[in-house]
This record gives sequence, structure tokens and C-alpha cells, in this order.
Amino acid sequence: MAPGSWGSLPPALLFGLLMYAGVPAAATAVMAVMLVVGCAACVLYAPASITAKGDDDPGEVVMDEFAGQALTFLILPLVATRGLCGWESIVLAGLGFLAFRAIDIAKPWPIRKLERLPAGWGILADDLAAGICSAIFVLIVMKLLVGA
Repeated sequence: MAPGSWGSLPPALLFGLLMYAGVPAAATAVMAVMLVVGCAACVLYAPASITAKGDDDPGEVVMDEFAGQALTFLILPLVATRGLCGWESIVLAGLGFLAFRAIDIAKPWPIRKLERLPAGWGILADDLAAGICSAIFVLIVMKLLVGA
């Protein structure tokens, strides 16, 4: 499994578990904290890794995926029109994880252009955009398939 997938896994697992446990407010709060921590770590520490590796997006930097994946799940509990039952939460967490990884890897236009931003911002911005896109995708699926 690629490093980016490992960086994306903690938010997806925590989201799925918290929603399964029936605590959507906690899921939202945890995703918000993960988003802030991931963004701060990426912007503060990625430039050193870029310099050390000579690579604009070193594989060792996974806090961008961590933040982007947390963003995917941030608003889902807030917009659900009804509580999600256990299995639906797990399915949506898995779907959000797969959607985020697919969009992050493919980097469709205009997401790829965001990589041009300087230092840690370029590493982070494309993953935040992928997080927004995957959140929209999961929200649409959630509305269509489970009516939430």
C-alpha cells in the first residue's frame, strides 16, 4: 500500500468507528482537529523534507493525505438528514477512503495545478481539493443510496 493510503487511513477508520458508535458530533470534531493538525504539520514541516529529498512532493510526507481525508468526512455528519446506522457508516467510510485515494492519485484538472503552489502549500492544496471533491461524491452517494 502506498504511503498516501497509510496517511489517509486514520481519518477514515476514526470516522467509520465514531459514526458506527452513533456519535456524529464527535466524528465532526475529530475530523476538524485532524484537518487542522494535518494542515499545520504539512505546511510547517514539508519544506524541510522537500529540501532534503529534492522532490516537490516526497512520499514520506503524508500529512497532506491525512488532512485531505479528514476534510472528506468533515461535513458529512452535519448534512445527513437522518442518523446513519452502523453498516451505512462503515460503507460510507470505505467509499470516502476509496474516492479520496482515486481522486488524489488521478489529480484531475484543476487539482493538479494546485501542486505548483510553493513548498508545503502545493503539497497540501491538491489534497484539500481532492478532499472536497470526494466529500461531494460521498454526499451524492449518501443521498441517493441511503436517503440520508
